[in-house]
Amino acid sequence: MAGVRVLVGTRKGAFILTSDEGRQKWDVQGPLFAGWELYHLKGSPVNPERIYASQSMGWFGQTMQRSDDGGKTWDTVGNEFIYDGVPGTHQWYDGTDHPWEFTRVWHLEPSLSDPDTVYAGVEDAALFKSTDGGMTWSELSGLRTHATADGWMPGAGGLCLHSIVIDPTNHDRMYVAISAAGTFRTEDGGKTWRPSNTGLASEHIPDPDADVGHCVHRIAMHPSRPQTLYMQKHWDIMRSDDGANSWYEVSGNVPSDFGFPIQVHSHEPETIYVVPITSDMEHYPPEGKLRVYRSRTGGNEWEPLTNGLPQEHCYVNVLRDAMSADELESCGIYFGTTGGDVYVSPDGGDHWHAIVNNLPAVMSVEVQTLP
Repeated sequence: MAGVRVLVGTRKGAFILTSDEGRQKWDVQGPLFAGWELYHLKGSPVNPERIYASQSMGWFGQTMQRSDDGGKTWDTVGNEFIYDGVPGTHQWYDGTDHPWEFTRVWHLEPSLSDPDTVYAGVEDAALFKSTDGGMTWSELSGLRTHATADGWMPGAGGLCLHSIVIDPTNHDRMYVAISAAGTFRTEDGGKTWRPSNTGLASEHIPDPDADVGHCVHRIAMHPSRPQTLYMQKHWDIMRSDDGANSWYEVSGNVPSDFGFPIQVHSHEPETIYVVPITSDMEHYPPEGKLRVYRSRTGGNEWEPLTNGLPQEHCYVNVLRDAMSADELESCGIYFGTTGGDVYVSPDGGDHWHAIVNNLPAVMSVEVQTLP
């Protein structure tokens, strides 16, 4: 019988939540790596037993973990990312006399075709690739050394590469998003890049045609329509229908167009979800009501989804990697909060219930649909 495995990264460990296709009764495993920050866990789309995890701690630095049995056991991989000499920093030896340091791995994106290939986005913004299951890594340095890099600036969370989207029709075409630099596109597997931010407007940038400097929070794509991308920006919900050559706003009637995650329904490429928060200073839901907003029209027309969610005195946030969807026939939508609650809607957002409460603050939520 089909089921789901929900991978939850938190400030103080990881949790694995499993259920059958009914998604009503859940088994909770964890905390794994208790006490460590687990910024992101993600499973391979071609091997359901392969999971990658980004594990970090301010004192001990960055470690990569890999499981080949669905999260039951783990192996430390990627020695290049392990603390080396200075607490809280991670050094990459790129062939120069002075290695550069990065803070942590924010996002992991396994290949769509090869379980041993995985990409890692780090802070300060750079992109890495492994072709041996995370054992060794190489930098796709064309991004970090791009001619516009001097114009990149850190967002409130740092200069982080947090989104990696692979085109399912052409695996050499990828999109990444950096806060606060913008969106970049490659057509050659990461060797060369170009900014893809036409149409974005940011108050702190006086030049309306600026190539970089935009604070993008998250980008998403439906695999059946790879030319269409969605974006949650630092203010504004955006859409592109031409492979990120240009963007236009689809914020419509949401109570606030500030937020972090954006998610596409697994079977409906025009159905998207966001979780608005009050402002860039007030990181909690408007009016203290936890509401997911759904658009069935690809933006502009939005409806609040509240059934089963707290509608008073709720002051949590949902971070950029903390929302996901399964691929079951009745698509399930999942999200986790900084208050430590993980919610599921087995019917595309109409009804919600908590899978688990009172975890450490949730950093990421990813779902594997099991055969």
